[in-house]
Amino acid sequence: MDYTLCRSIIQNISRVMVGKSSSFELLLVALLAEGHILLEDIPGVGKTLMAKSLAKSIGGSFKRVQFTPDLLPADITGFNLYDQKTGEFRFQPGPLMTNVLLADEINRTIPRTQASLLESMEESQVTVDGVTLPLPRPFFVIATQNPIELEGTFPLPEAQLDRFLLCTDLGYPSKEEEIYILERFQEADPINDLEAVVSAEQILGLQLARRKILVSPEIREYIVSLTNATRHSKLLSFGASPRCSLHLLRASQALALIRERNYVLPDDVKFLIKPVIAHRLILQTEERIRGNTAANILEEITAGVPVPTSIKNKE
Repeated sequence: MDYTLCRSIIQNISRVMVGKSSSFELLLVALLAEGHILLEDIPGVGKTLMAKSLAKSIGGSFKRVQFTPDLLPADITGFNLYDQKTGEFRFQPGPLMTNVLLADEINRTIPRTQASLLESMEESQVTVDGVTLPLPRPFFVIATQNPIELEGTFPLPEAQLDRFLLCTDLGYPSKEEEIYILERFQEADPINDLEAVVSAEQILGLQLARRKILVSPEIREYIVSLTNATRHSKLLSFGASPRCSLHLLRASQALALIRERNYVLPDDVKFLIKPVIAHRLILQTEERIRGNTAANILEEITAGVPVPTSIKNKE
């Protein structure tokens, strides 16, 4: 497997986006781990631009859906349309039938429409009128939402948040980075000239290669110790699920692949703890009132879990 493919994708995205190299890694981690990502940040920091840049870089089909309160499940999944010429129903595919789906402002649509994504995100298939259809491969959902605006929004339920392998934010650029953004976008939009550097078939190959990345018994024990510790914290109502442990394992394999290794290190797991676990935790009511956050609590929990000092079977 050509490990440099991952580097090529990140470098290609960097032709449009300035800085944010760790965010590019996380985006690629979610894709190679066969998961999905939620980009949660204020408007204008580049969430949609980063999603479009990745979609163009991997050469797959791309659809964008602006989620609104009047959006219905059939607008996402597709529907059966009666053809008067043939006298039969034919399936009209929805935007789910794509390699990369940008679900923009996902928290602006009603829970019923949000739930229409669950089957697709978990099983890469869609069911319409009792007929189940496979989705194109790879299938990758990049969802965005604004966490500070509550008017006219429908917060994602915990069951759907748990479907997202990663949740991350982008943050503001530095002063120097913002000046460079102005220079880069002054005369033209570089995303218009962005071309694919890999194919959809190569992405599938990278996903298969990710599954073969070695994970030592010590790393597996470290992952389970982390998630188990969240379940015993008195500051949390509910900790991380076994699905979270599996997602952390797969994400760590993907990060090792991106960093051109065939084995997982504790540093891979530590890098992914917050984006994989924090959005799944439910705080006690008292902690929410105090203004405590899942990220802060998770940092305290992580500090109390011993990190493996020796890893066996790296080769």
